[in-house]
Amino acid sequence: MDLHNTVEDIVISRVDEIFRTLEEEGNKKFCTCTQCRLDVICYALNRLPPHYIISHRGASRASRDSSIKQQQQTADVVAMIHDGLKQVTHNQRPNCSAEQVDSKLRPNRISPVFNIPTIMGRLFSGSNFSPIAGVDVELLQNGKLVSMKDGNWQNPYRPVDSSEGTFSFWPAIEEATKIDDQKIFSYTVRVSSSEFETLTHAFKIPMASELREVTSFSLERTFKLPDFYLFPPGGTEDEDNLI
Repeated sequence: MDLHNTVEDIVISRVDEIFRTLEEEGNKKFCTCTQCRLDVICYALNRLPPHYIISHRGASRASRDSSIKQQQQTADVVAMIHDGLKQVTHNQRPNCSAEQVDSKLRPNRISPVFNIPTIMGRLFSGSNFSPIAGVDVELLQNGKLVSMKDGNWQNPYRPVDSSEGTFSFWPAIEEATKIDDQKIFSYTVRVSSSEFETLTHAFKIPMASELREVTSFSLERTFKLPDFYLFPPGGTEDEDNLI
């Protein structure tokens, strides 16, 4: 069975039409690079109700929906896309060029690699247990900042209020000599802020190499760190400030 969300087809098609029109009109108000296009698609799909079908029979049922219903759905999609276009233009991603995204979308060459999982953790105040934002979180290897998958992933990472203390990294792949090669990757997380004592936490991730590079983010491929608790300078704290 092939589960498919038909709203995804509509959104991608309409985004392509709208962005093509903007480019033909020479509109400079909105960015039409590949990254912004993907961000608008993601924005719309996260806010529109999905419509799933299985098999060609499901597609046939979907095509028989009343024209009024289809018109309303299209209107809702277009409205959400325009809203997303405004939001994405106002909050464009830092440190990510169109060339980086385009190269990421090209077919992957088949070559053994170590696909390092995304690394995620959370920061809390040791005084009142509230989530912490506005501090620099670094992922280090041999004392140096680890290179990220692409420009969408920052290192250092600075959590914002809406992230509720969560930070994340996705290290770049490392080439391997063969499939199922074994290697242990050693990292250190360092959290620095003038308001808290510096925290460092070392950890290891055992890995086996795979046939090709993984390019899609998935929670199933995430290395979860323990929660970290930060304390003011001179405060009482455990050695690693974590549970």
